[in-house]
Amino acid sequence: MKFSVFQISRKGGREKNEDRMGYCYTREACLFVLADGMGGHPQGEVAAQIAIQSVSAEFQRRARPTLPDIQEFLTSSLLAAHQQILRHGNQQGMLDSPRTTLVTAVVQHGQVHWIHCGDSRAYLVRGGEVLARTRDHSYIELRNASIPGLERVNRNVLFTCLGSPTKPLYDTSAPQALMQGDRLLLCSDGLWGTLDDDTIARQLGSQPVSHAVPDLVEDALRRAGQSSDNVTAVAMEWETPDAFESTRGISTEAFGDDAFASTIQFEPLDGHADELADDLDDEAIERSIAEINEAIRRSAARKP
Repeated sequence: MKFSVFQISRKGGREKNEDRMGYCYTREACLFVLADGMGGHPQGEVAAQIAIQSVSAEFQRRARPTLPDIQEFLTSSLLAAHQQILRHGNQQGMLDSPRTTLVTAVVQHGQVHWIHCGDSRAYLVRGGEVLARTRDHSYIELRNASIPGLERVNRNVLFTCLGSPTKPLYDTSAPQALMQGDRLLLCSDGLWGTLDDDTIARQLGSQPVSHAVPDLVEDALRRAGQSSDNVTAVAMEWETPDAFESTRGISTEAFGDDAFASTIQFEPLDGHADELADDLDDEAIERSIAEINEAIRRSAARKP
């Protein structure tokens, strides 16, 4: 695989950042994951962190170097993340468990598959236009479907999430074949709630993801002003011609069958939520890329 990738998260006008995201990959499969901890419930940032850690750990365990059944992985890893959040709430003796959205995408064999629960989105952009995107599990999406009685419902109200007492609802996509230059974007509602789909697709498709993603995030923060939500995004450009030479590019050609690289850090989840980062800044991103490049070099050195 050869691709370019960029990820960024900003706290915005909130007291803390409850969004979490990251990506990891083997020689032949790549995972992108993003979660938005829900306000109004305790420890949203912990729920989001549990979700991405749980999915990432399951991907590392099962992708050897490919996932044998992508749809089954997406479903089972989402439900496992839900159970991990409930378990954390029970262990902490919480009357109300932490809750989060989740969107997960897997790229394998030149195709992208995704699953989502809540209103964090995945976009597939081709030629500056939205080829496909997730549909939010929110009452506004039902209202847009012309269901009577929902005219006055707040768009922010979700009817499903991870960590709730009831089993989460989720949607999976059919596999989409990727073409060179396609962009895959995962983002929280802090981005799409301020920027419309056409703006997102146009900016994402007009420049490399390393420039488009921070520009989109800063644009969303600027438009929302002091009331801005957390804004988080991770995006990939598929089969970038110069990905191997680019500082933002990744090639897995040197990877062995058991090699694995990840930007997802396993944070402490014992109630010390204040230790989790508010922003993933450029320095943190560069550290993640350096760690990935070092993993590639170690893998190449082991090859006969």
